[in-house]
Amino acid sequence: MLTDTHTHLYSDAFDADREAMMQRAISAGISRFFIPAIDSGYTEAMYQLEKDFPEHVYLMMGLHPTSVKDNYKEELAHVKAQFALRKFYAVGEIGIDLYWDTSTLEIQKQAFKEQIQLAKKFNLPIVIHCRDAFDEIFEVLEIEKDDALFGIFHCFTGTLEQAKRAIGFNMKLGIGGVVTFKNGKIDQFLSQIDLKHIVLETDAPYLSPVPYRGKRNESSYLSLVCKKVAEVYGISEVEVARITTENSKAVFGI
Repeated sequence: MLTDTHTHLYSDAFDADREAMMQRAISAGISRFFIPAIDSGYTEAMYQLEKDFPEHVYLMMGLHPTSVKDNYKEELAHVKAQFALRKFYAVGEIGIDLYWDTSTLEIQKQAFKEQIQLAKKFNLPIVIHCRDAFDEIFEVLEIEKDDALFGIFHCFTGTLEQAKRAIGFNMKLGIGGVVTFKNGKIDQFLSQIDLKHIVLETDAPYLSPVPYRGKRNESSYLSLVCKKVAEVYGISEVEVARITTENSKAVFGI
């Protein structure tokens, strides 16, 4: 039994075969799918996904850093309005992305802080997106650090030192397809991190594991991530699945 802690199953990349793709994942032993938000343009698609697969899909709500633009205050108002309407399992994905646009750094920081505070208000985890922005992310987390701060450092691709620092902020490390890449590097030190700090994810339709690298990712490929993590730790895939699913339950509360 596996849990995909981060997968964009509402993406239009799956419009042609979503039902079949979901059945492949469920048949592969993945029974829980945690769905991160991007911005208001995807909200209805997320709700439809939940309606179509109510026993398997768990929604987050948040504003993705690459969607933090001039209208970010309106987008944050949309996020907060959704929380007034219903339950979510995390505030995410949120954070800072300096790969695509460095000019929005200050408003990305502001949006990140506001959403961390929203998570604390509802006693929910945050799910962090970080790209070319470890220092900036850590700067915000240092300000917000307290007993109410916890969550997942999604798609962790940093160093051992950065991994330890992330864990110090009460974050699990989200490990996905990158762990299977020859140049991914995290497989070289991951075994030095206690497995209790690890959750598994795909980030589908992005970041497919080997041998599907460069092609569309899907949640069924989480089994390949699990296999590689088992090799890294020198334990069985069953044990990796058990521990990482328990870790996901600790984060999301279910």
